[in-house]
Amino acid sequence: MKSAPKIPTKEEFALRIKKVSKHYYGVHALDGLTLDLPRGKIIGLVGPNGSGKSTLVNVLTGMTKMDGGTLTIDGSDELRNIKPNEVADYGITRTFQDVRLFEQVTVLDNILVVMTKRSVFGSMFETHKKFHLTKALEVLKRVGLLEKKDEMAESLSYGQRKLLEIGRVLAMKNGANEHADIYLFDEPFAGLFPEMSKVVSEILRETRAAGNTVVLIEHSMDIIRDLCDYLFVLDSGKLLAEGTPEQVLAQKDVIEAYLGE
Repeated sequence: MKSAPKIPTKEEFALRIKKVSKHYYGVHALDGLTLDLPRGKIIGLVGPNGSGKSTLVNVLTGMTKMDGGTLTIDGSDELRNIKPNEVADYGITRTFQDVRLFEQVTVLDNILVVMTKRSVFGSMFETHKKFHLTKALEVLKRVGLLEKKDEMAESLSYGQRKLLEIGRVLAMKNGANEHADIYLFDEPFAGLFPEMSKVVSEILRETRAAGNTVVLIEHSMDIIRDLCDYLFVLDSGKLLAEGTPEQVLAQKDVIEAYLGE
């Protein structure tokens, strides 16, 4: 007799998105979207412009209030919205497609500023402990910016700025945790030279190896195939397809609609 399929428990999912909607003047940016994101994987999120990818990330980080639906984060109760000041306590952190740094402070201070629960202004004048400094320097070494530590952030190239933002994500202390549990990367490879892309790829793999969940918004299907364990394709705020990259990228509707192959 064939055994019944295993039903995943809520502990196997880092994030559950149930019937989430967001409307802008009649446009359905998210249209009853339901996704279950497995824990400890690199998860690709793809789709054309306007498919709802960035809106979803903004909902998950409290930057956009959803109109309906619920979120379950790391086994929490169902949430009807999440506030920006609650995001860190839920173990979520993110990068932005348009890099956001503190331009008029040093590269090192851009890392130190996220390693405290004080206000940004207060943290810049805080006497950081040796632990913070050591960790900040380790992060800068990891993203290849250690030699730039005393330079102003505004002096960095575009690629270096993206690496610094990724470094800030790696250094962030969320709630009672020493690091985040869910990392949302919004097109981290855009505009990077090949050597920088290799650094980012290794960072994503190491983040997964540490047991964390990585959500990657990315347009390059080569990167998706190389890095992702699981893939969601969005279309007009709805789920078009999900599965392993091999399964999803072989589907005719996905190929015709998005890959042009």
